[in-house]
Amino acid sequence: MNGRPPWFKSSYSQPDANCVEVAIPPGMVLVRDSKLGSAQGHPRITISPATWAAFTAELRGSGVEPPM
Repeated sequence: MNGRPPWFKSSYSQPDANCVEVAIPPGMVLVRDSKLGSAQGHPRITISPATWAAFTAELRGSGVEPPM
């Protein structure tokens, strides 16, 4: 590993589709737009693991269905 956290896409995402990517280094969760790639300085948000857990729990309970 090169010191940077690995980014991953949702398992619901198509291989070449633009989507949200997530990286989870120790103590934080990073979220970015995949179409911006890995260029340094691109916009991303940093949130706490507890906030990420609450967000994803809300999505799972929302009734939102993954795209077909």
